[in-house]
Amino acid sequence: MEIGKQPGRNVCSWFALRLVLLLFVGKRALGEVRYSIPEEVKEGTVVGNVAKDLGLDISSLFDRRFRVVSESKDAFFEVNQNNGALHVQKKIDREELCEGSAACLIELKVIVENPLEIHYVVVEITDVNDHPPSFLEKEQRFEIFEQTLPGRRFQLHTARDPDAGINSIRTYTLTSNEHFEVDIRQSDEDKIPFLVLKKSLDREQKDKHTLLVTAVDGGKPPRSGILNVSIIVLDSNDNRPMFSKEIYQIEIQENVPIGTSILRINATDPDEGTNGLIEYSLGKTLKKKIYDIFELDKLTGEIKVKGFVDFEENDVYKLDVEASDKGTPPLTGECRVIIKVKDVNDNPPEIEITSLSNTVSEDSKPGTIISLITVKDKDSGVNGKIISSITSDVPFELKPSYKENIYSVVTKEFLDREQVSHYTITIVATDCGEPFLSSFKTLNIQISDVNDNRPKFSQNPLQFYLTENNVAGASIFSVSATDNDVNDNAAISYHIDRVNDVTSFLNINSENGHITALKSFDFETVKTFRFQVVATDSGTPSLSSNVTVNVFILDQNDNAPVILYPVSSNGSAEGVEEIPRNVNAGHLVTKVRAYDADIGYNGWLLFSLQEVTEHSLFTLDRYTGQIRTLRSFTETDEAEHKLVILVKDNGNVSLSATATVIVKVVEPKEAFAASDVKSATKDDEENNVTFYLMITLGSVSALFLISIIVLIAMQCSESTDYTSKYLQEANYDGTLCHSIQYRSGDKRYMLVGPRMSIGSTIVPGSHANTLVLPDRRRPSGEIF
Repeated sequence: MEIGKQPGRNVCSWFALRLVLLLFVGKRALGEVRYSIPEEVKEGTVVGNVAKDLGLDISSLFDRRFRVVSESKDAFFEVNQNNGALHVQKKIDREELCEGSAACLIELKVIVENPLEIHYVVVEITDVNDHPPSFLEKEQRFEIFEQTLPGRRFQLHTARDPDAGINSIRTYTLTSNEHFEVDIRQSDEDKIPFLVLKKSLDREQKDKHTLLVTAVDGGKPPRSGILNVSIIVLDSNDNRPMFSKEIYQIEIQENVPIGTSILRINATDPDEGTNGLIEYSLGKTLKKKIYDIFELDKLTGEIKVKGFVDFEENDVYKLDVEASDKGTPPLTGECRVIIKVKDVNDNPPEIEITSLSNTVSEDSKPGTIISLITVKDKDSGVNGKIISSITSDVPFELKPSYKENIYSVVTKEFLDREQVSHYTITIVATDCGEPFLSSFKTLNIQISDVNDNRPKFSQNPLQFYLTENNVAGASIFSVSATDNDVNDNAAISYHIDRVNDVTSFLNINSENGHITALKSFDFETVKTFRFQVVATDSGTPSLSSNVTVNVFILDQNDNAPVILYPVSSNGSAEGVEEIPRNVNAGHLVTKVRAYDADIGYNGWLLFSLQEVTEHSLFTLDRYTGQIRTLRSFTETDEAEHKLVILVKDNGNVSLSATATVIVKVVEPKEAFAASDVKSATKDDEENNVTFYLMITLGSVSALFLISIIVLIAMQCSESTDYTSKYLQEANYDGTLCHSIQYRSGDKRYMLVGPRMSIGSTIVPGSHANTLVLPDRRRPSGEIF
């Protein structure tokens, strides 16, 4: 609380600049409301409707925590949150509160929140005449020599009145008499009464005079106090001590050490002997605290510091000093000593947090107020001028109010909790004294999260390889996303986008992203597919992102070879071949044809003779399935030979099938005749075989053609460099084989059948029928 604040001294040019800044920001400051009430009013007395005067909405006062804050230790006022009225909460004694100052002001802060506002209310406490003047000593005695000349002045005790202004002491009166009158000398704010002898005394007529001095204040009605004055009329000692000055003025610094001599006063008396011996004493009507702070040597007139001198408690002291001789009767002289206390920078600034929000949302705009602070310094002048700033490197700054030493802590830029979630703001207040003093205040600010980050996948698109014949209902792979937000804003759930509807055979765990196959995949039916997974956080509003998942089905050796020729009429793999006995070595007897639905090594077929009646007669090409003669037939050779051919693939666990060929050796004439008879039947059988072969080849060709189209479309729609080519060819020797080439990242894979390129190499750790090929589209120096 500031009451009757004294004018400051010359201030450095920095403060002039600061005043200009305050004028610029003043248009955004809140106003000040003033009220005036007399002291001693009853508790509950309404001072005024502060909410109405400030233009606040009465209905929102409770929700906005409408309240009043006072810098005084005692809470004299309170506000009603229902109607906005400011009323007296505690009886106010102006004299106790303001110690007789000319103006008694109580400064209040009215605070409302949501949004945070601070208003200033000043209540002036006016004086009522509730104290009469009083003399500290009720009686005063003078001894006056009878030859004293008229006009001699004797200082009377000064009355004290705690009231101020018009209610303070206005005059002194004296009971009617013929020898004395009262004269009043104005000294600063004090009125000092003197008893003036207007007619010489005659001890023989009257040796004692009794008078009443009345101190009267200016109240209505006026109040008064009485001093009993006794005058004893004596003889001789006609010279009183005289001071060299009527008023002494000195200046000392506060906190001066106890025992320090600050002034020596001197009075002289021209009388001789005991009438000229002088003793010094302090006046008897001074404030009690003066006697605790200063002492006067009665013989030397030296004034020393006896107690603690504090500028902030009192900046000036007035001492009335008397010098008395030892004559009979003793004569006295008076003087006044005015001691001004010079301020020393002994009080550091104080930082008061008026209101604080320790949590700030990261989406707060620059200029958002998070705290109101007040800085003050008990020192005065330059020592009380304060420079405030934020020392730490944080996105906050101090904004000055229209009122000096009031600041708002506001955001100066946008915040991002994901970069910094907590700030420690250090506020320093430094005065301009020599040496300067500083105080620090630390604010801990937490940044609250808003949902401003989408879930993020580490890679897009994702590629997974799945071996066919997987177990239905088992987890096959998982996806995972991260979110830089926290709590609900970072709680991620997953679901499959229905744009590529795969929910009929895939299911995803919404909590952990594990993907489960609802069915077993067959490479021969589906070789690849894609879908999108959407990750959504739980913020409000929620944010989401998606990832494309490409799934490649890997082949297993789950199809046994199928014999296409020979096939009998009942469907078994049996056939009869007739050859002339006179054929030469190397004659083609027949060719066994077979097909495997698998690809690569799983579909690469090898032929071998499992059973033969004569090993020296026939040979079987293991790759083509051609049966040829090793030599010419002799007369001793059997006319019928049985060959059992084993056809097996090259899978890890190979699968096989067998075909039986009966070779009949006939004479050349019979062979030609039989050929004419059999031609019709054989043509029908071959036509059937050819028909089935064409259907099979057509189906396989259509399947791979569709696969090629799908993979080309996938390659065109994706930025990732992967290719997939399906090649189908019929071996010139009748064996059907498959090969698939596809690219993933920086490698090109090929699933192969028989007669592979010499440049093919097997990838260590890969599937048994997967090769990695040099990419001939790149320079030969590059390695994939």
